[in-house]
Amino acid sequence: MKIAIFGNIYQSSKSVSAGRFFDVISRHGAELYIDAEFMDFLQAQHVLPEGVHRISGNDFEADIAVSIGGDGTFLKTAERVNGRNIPIVGINAGRLGFLADISEDELDGLAEELFSGNYRTETRSMLEVVEAPLPEDYWPYALNEVAVLKQESSSMITINTRLGEEFLNSYQADGLIISTPTGSTGYSLSVGGPVLMPQTSNFVISPVAPHSLNVRPLVVSDNDEIELTVNSRTGKYLLSLDGRSAVMPCNTAIKLRKAPFTTILLKRHTHNFLDTLRNKLMWGADKRN
Repeated sequence: MKIAIFGNIYQSSKSVSAGRFFDVISRHGAELYIDAEFMDFLQAQHVLPEGVHRISGNDFEADIAVSIGGDGTFLKTAERVNGRNIPIVGINAGRLGFLADISEDELDGLAEELFSGNYRTETRSMLEVVEAPLPEDYWPYALNEVAVLKQESSSMITINTRLGEEFLNSYQADGLIISTPTGSTGYSLSVGGPVLMPQTSNFVISPVAPHSLNVRPLVVSDNDEIELTVNSRTGKYLLSLDGRSAVMPCNTAIKLRKAPFTTILLKRHTHNFLDTLRNKLMWGADKRN
């Protein structure tokens, strides 16, 4: 089995989870391919195993991709996998962890399931940005969300929004988030958007601090194309795809649509989305206990 490994390179404490994973996986035997930056990080932390291969760039093959970190690391791993139909499993060395949902005490069980093939997969829809003046080599896809945000000003921006052939609204706000079902528990949730089940065929349009309290998040079909045109006093705004940002000129139409490929998540049979909601968001928790 070929396993491609990606990880958080900014906090030395995250190397503990990587070391634990290598200890467990070494009992089963596998070809390990490690991202070049993560490999250098692990070497500096003295937890790099012997006999591993180096991944430079996005030209690699693997049976499974492993993300060691938080959800941000998982999103970066999805970018590196780039529609290759390689299942990604997330080992949580971060905080909340909706995507990176495997804890350290589950690693032995995870390894047994990986090498026996006793796991399940989920396909997650993505967003694609088309017809936009993106920087060169900018990956135009998002697993969580696409956001347009004000930049270098405290003034609101106006986001003229069309849904398919129909005009939807001119949002006056600090920004606008278009979220996938996967991203509904991320940035969109923090601004009051609804939680969607992962397999629903929808996107969520959520304003960030709208000028009008009557403007609420809207659930739309993922078959609809969404067009955004932004007006700002500064003449520019920030476009963000899963946290990867680019400064864009105003009055340039950006079109969004469902991406032609999906991201595949590898899950344990003991994990399900409803359990994750209760555990991560502490639904039903009694503060008195």
